[in-house]
Amino acid sequence: MTVAIDQPVTDFQAPATSGQTVSLAALKGKQVVIYFYPKDSTPGCTTEGQGFRDQYAQFQAANTEVFGVSRDSLKSHENFKCKQEFPFELISDKDEAVCQLFDVIKLKKLYGKEYLGVDRSTFLIDKDGVLRQEWRGVKVPGHVDAVLTAAQALNKG
Repeated sequence: MTVAIDQPVTDFQAPATSGQTVSLAALKGKQVVIYFYPKDSTPGCTTEGQGFRDQYAQFQAANTEVFGVSRDSLKSHENFKCKQEFPFELISDKDEAVCQLFDVIKLKKLYGKEYLGVDRSTFLIDKDGVLRQEWRGVKVPGHVDAVLTAAQALNKG
């Protein structure tokens, strides 16, 4: 079953950087931003991650945890996180279980070839584990600001 607005998100557990296992159930009481991106250390993904890094204190002030997700390995994630000084964890979703839960694997085209890839998407989950907002097919410029505004508004609500 995939996620839907105003519905509880099914709990999941996934390996993340810093030796952590991220579980949605363990985050109850905090808002959660989960952003899916195609690949570590690529220009758009780096810019998006830097946006979340640069606004991280404001997300924390709004009682919101941030997690990045891609299909890259933990080793690749650790390098990316260290190099970009991300203060949040990156989830490795090699088996695509989290990607499928959020329905972000889409048919893409590059240089005339079709392949299945991660559609850049972000999800805002409230402190009770209910999906409140989603952004699909994200364009990076201005995106983090929009997510932060939504997180702050939800936290006040």
